[in-house]
Formats: sequence, structure tokens, C-alpha cells
Amino acid sequence: MRPIELSPRLRAVAELVPHGTRFADVGTDHAYLAVWLLQRGVVRHALVSDLRQGPLERARATAEHYGLMDRMTFRLCDGLRQISPEEADTIAIAGMGGETILSILAAAPWTKESGCRLLLQPMSGQPELRLWLQENGYVIEQEQLCPEGRTLYTVFSVCPGEMAPLTPAEQWAGRQRREDRAPMRATYLEQLQRRACRAIEGLQSSKRTSDAPRLAELERVLAGLNQMAEEWKQWQR
Repeated sequence: MRPIELSPRLRAVAELVPHGTRFADVGTDHAYLAVWLLQRGVVRHALVSDLRQGPLERARATAEHYGLMDRMTFRLCDGLRQISPEEADTIAIAGMGGETILSILAAAPWTKESGCRLLLQPMSGQPELRLWLQENGYVIEQEQLCPEGRTLYTVFSVCPGEMAPLTPAEQWAGRQRREDRAPMRATYLEQLQRRACRAIEGLQSSKRTSDAPRLAELERVLAGLNQMAEEWKQWQR
């Protein structure tokens, strides 16, 4: 039987999983990520969980199809509520909004206390997630950008630690370093600049005084994004 193939966004998560880790995939749906890791010997066993019975049954069907039922544990639970620190030291949470991801982590402080590596792929709410991680004792060690179709997905590799405060623009775009290998970084910054500009234009036409603080915040974000884009351009020369 041919090994399973992953979509680009899931492959980006899979490539960050350390060999030999105790792996858990939260919100697994079809369990494609876990099966890929097992087939390639990255992990020896995988725990997959989902909030709903339907996706978990699809995960079981995938495991059965590839002959991996004896190497997988299936857990019906909300986030990490029924997963213990002894069961996982690398946890993937992909395909959810950033605010949902942070609520899962907030309900499972053991991920910080036991030194888990978190591989997070937020579909939205990235600024809120980055800020929450900074304020709650996690550090984003690495961010990877992955194009799939017309969408750029971001994967955070996170572990417990102290992260220097993020600027408003860094909350949107993540911290950048000269040594980063990120061919899609310029495109990502351009997308965020356009998003900030649209939001600013919408607020500039507002007559509500309550919108003024948000407008000022977005203007700071845009100024920072512009500076980051120029800095990145200089580094690529």
C-alpha cells in the first residue's frame, strides 16, 4: 500500500515533529497527520483526539485502512481535557482559529509545566494567539510559512519559556530574523499590509469616537509592517 500523502499545510506541521516523540494530534479529523508520521517512522505511536464522534470515526477508518489501529489511541474529548502529560510531549493543534487554540492551551497548563512542544497552525486570530503565548510563558521558537492554493498558512513551533515583548506589528506578522529562510515572507507581509490598510480605511470613515483607539492601534501596526517589509527587503539584497 502506498504511503499517505499530506496537503502542503499539514506537511509543514509534520516536518516539525521531532523523531521518537510522544505525539498527539488535537482536532485530528481524518488522522492523516498521525498516519504520515507513523508510516515514516517519525513516531512509534500516536494519540489522536477530536471533539466530535464523526471526525473520530473517520480517523479510525483511516487507521484501519492503513493497518495502524494497534499503533494509535483515539480520544473523544474537548481539546486536551482528557489527555495527560504522560501521553504526549509534542502536540499538534492545526486547522482551528487562534482564539480556539489559546482557549485549549489555557485549559491545559500542564503543556507548559511538562515542557511540551506545541505545533500550532492557526487559521485566524494570529495576533491574539501570539500575544497570549507571550503573556503566558511560551516562546515561539520558529514560524514557517506554507502556501496551499491561494492561502499562506503559518505554523508556530512553541515551547515553554520567556518571549521578549512583541511589537504591535510582530503580533500580526511574527518576529523576523536576518537568518530566517522564508521565501514567502515578503508576500506574507504584503498581505498583512493590505489587510491593515483596508481596516484603517474602514475606520477612517467611522464617526464613532469609540473607534479612535482601534484606528490608532492599526496605524501603529501598519507603520511597523512597513518597517518590517523594508527591513526584509534590505536583508535579501
